[in-house]
Amino acid sequence: MWTGARVATLIGRKFHVSYSVSGATRLMRRLGFTPQMPGRRAAERDEQAVAAWKEGTWPEVKGPGRPPAAGSASRTRPASTSGRPPGAPGAGAAAPRS
Repeated sequence: MWTGARVATLIGRKFHVSYSVSGATRLMRRLGFTPQMPGRRAAERDEQAVAAWKEGTWPEVKGPGRPPAAGSASRTRPASTSGRPPGAPGAGAAAPRS
């Protein structure tokens, strides 16, 4: 397994080039590597115990999550219809002329 910090350190030592951790992570992902994927499964892995944990414990750990009808995750205010705050210079100018 690799981490962004390990890869950045390795690149620095081997090629004398400074890479940020996020840059090294993006580079490894672009090359098709993911940090959570080991090359093989552990020999001691008990598939039945894993399945039981996923069924019983994981839902408690994960929690309920967001409701499906929740709105945007953005913390900004929705835009006004005129695009300008009320009382701003030219606030009435955005309305179409007749």
